[in-house]
Amino acid sequence: MVKVVFIEPAGAEVEIDAAEGWSLMQVATSQGVEGIDAECGGSCACATCHCYIEGEAAEAVPPPSESELAMLDHVVAERRPNSRLSCQIKAEPMIDGLILRVAETQS
Repeated sequence: MVKVVFIEPAGAEVEIDAAEGWSLMQVATSQGVEGIDAECGGSCACATCHCYIEGEAAEAVPPPSESELAMLDHVVAERRPNSRLSCQIKAEPMIDGLILRVAETQS
């Protein structure tokens, strides 16, 4: 299991032990994390699982693909250097302890 902390738009922290291999969007939606719309179901086609990655483990997250970078151009909330789509990050041991701050709005 991989520990991931989601900070919901209202500020509540939700700590989850995620199964390896799941996308962080799947983890969030399965646990009822507020603010992740995930309209496309994780196919990197909607930008409604926008988060900001934080914490020491953020350095271990693989860089975004070209398709993710293109979708990040369509996020509704402010795009920042640490903006990512949670559907494109897999729960892996190297990101244990990652913090994802859910964007204040998705649509």
